[in-house]
Amino acid sequence: MNRLFKLQFLGPLALFVATLGAELAARALQYAPSSELLWFINLRMFGIFQRSYALLSDVVAYDGFQLFGIALPIFALACVGLVARSRLPFTVATHLSAAYAGFLILSWQAGVPDLSQQASLVPVAVPSGAGLYVMATIFGTCFVSFVVTHLLYLSAVRAELGALAGWLRIVLSRPTAA
Repeated sequence: MNRLFKLQFLGPLALFVATLGAELAARALQYAPSSELLWFINLRMFGIFQRSYALLSDVVAYDGFQLFGIALPIFALACVGLVARSRLPFTVATHLSAAYAGFLILSWQAGVPDLSQQASLVPVAVPSGAGLYVMATIFGTCFVSFVVTHLLYLSAVRAELGALAGWLRIVLSRPTAA
């Protein structure tokens, strides 16, 4: 199997692992609310999921929706693509994971109050420390998976066009019977 084909799995996997970690940290904090380590993990490392939860909770009022309603189905679809060695499930999974990673970044930005109305001087909110690393890992792996998916499709289209051109050369080079 092509290494690039397996590389598509990286984005949905990273998204699932990060979302699972955020959900487990939130659940653990419910059982040990005085733990400073759990507060750090929940707010600093996985703060990006806190803000996206705030945006999603207006639409879907279900605890764990980011894990069970978004990340798990994307990961399952990527697993189906890996096991079946099929491009379509991988394509859908990588596109959905890239879209969700974009939503996570936009939800981080949406949680910051707008201090200025001038387009060129608007501050961009970026998490610091561990939250930045988590966000960069999610976005980076999803973007790599997204690009690899497109490269594989372009190479498949190129191969098909080459086969079509070869067939046309054969057909057009045959002498016509008169």
